[in-house]
Amino acid sequence: MADLIYKDEVFAIIGAAMEVHRHLRNGFAEAVYQEAMELELRSRSVPFERQKHLAIVYKDVLLKKTYVADVVCYGQIIIELKSQPAITKLDIAQALNYLRITKLKLALIVNFGDASNLEWQRLIN
Repeated sequence: MADLIYKDEVFAIIGAAMEVHRHLRNGFAEAVYQEAMELELRSRSVPFERQKHLAIVYKDVLLKKTYVADVVCYGQIIIELKSQPAITKLDIAQALNYLRITKLKLALIVNFGDASNLEWQRLIN
C-alpha cells in the first residue's frame, strides 16, 4: 500500500477538528466551527490561511471569479468545513473540482453536524 500523502499534516488537522468537535459538539453554524478551527490550528502551530481566494482558469483564461476555500493548511491542503447531517455526494464533487482547478493534491471535508462523531473525508486529486 502506498504511503498517504501529507499523512502527518492531516493527522494534525484532524486532531484539531476532533478537539473542536469535542468541545462544541454539533448544532452551530459553519462560521462558528471555522473560527474555533482557526483558534485550534493556531494553538497547535499548524500554518493556515482563512478564506483563501484561489484562482480558476478556464481554457487558459484566468476567470475573475475565484473560489474561496474555508481554510488552506500548509499551503497545500484544502479544508472544507461543513455543519450538516452528513457529507454528501455534492460536497465530494465540489471538493474534487476545487482540487482539479487549483492543481492542489489533497482536500479534507470536515463535517461537525453529527452529534456523536466528527465526520471527515480525505480526497486526492
